[in-house]
Amino acid sequence: MKDIDSLYKEDQFYAGVTYNLIGKQPEKLSQRGFSLGFHLGFIKDMPINKKRNIAIGVGLGYSANSFNQNLLIRKEDTGDFVYSIVENNNTYSKNKFSNHLIEVPIEFRWRTSTPTDYDFWRIYAGFKVGYVLTNTAKYKGDLGRFKYNDNNDFENFQYGLTLTAGYNTWNIHFYYALNSIFSKDADLNGEDIDINAIKIGLMFYIL
Repeated sequence: MKDIDSLYKEDQFYAGVTYNLIGKQPEKLSQRGFSLGFHLGFIKDMPINKKRNIAIGVGLGYSANSFNQNLLIRKEDTGDFVYSIVENNNTYSKNKFSNHLIEVPIEFRWRTSTPTDYDFWRIYAGFKVGYVLTNTAKYKGDLGRFKYNDNNDFENFQYGLTLTAGYNTWNIHFYYALNSIFSKDADLNGEDIDINAIKIGLMFYIL
């Protein structure tokens, strides 16, 4: 007879894939093609009730994200970056920015699990803060081909709300950033580029 673990924990390793959207888009900014995100990490599951189906989770993870869109980022001879909208998408074959982050997710977790039931419903709501390790902007089109790394106009910290819900293997994941992708130093036609990241996809858990 299999021993029952009365102190079991759930869902401590995660991996996910998301479709990345740009929120608060200024006029004429649009996305083109697939903008993907890949996420993985570890969350320490800490049950807070006797049934162990309610828990707090705190973790550490890694995230890689791309955003394909028509915001052109160019570097002037002075070293400053300038931003403009490419209105005719046919003039380029690639125009995107991307980032890599170390993230700390914090979750309030509810599930229908038991010590012997590994297929269960879950709803995990929380908050995530990330530090951008590196960012990259790439362009290939009529203006040539250029690539810029570690543009200081990108915000170093990203934070937002998360929600994951599903049954067994399949779980819908949603992230809504509460701050802008760019800092106040970046402007488009004299206005702050106050766009944020929205991510929708699937999350998978192990153990």
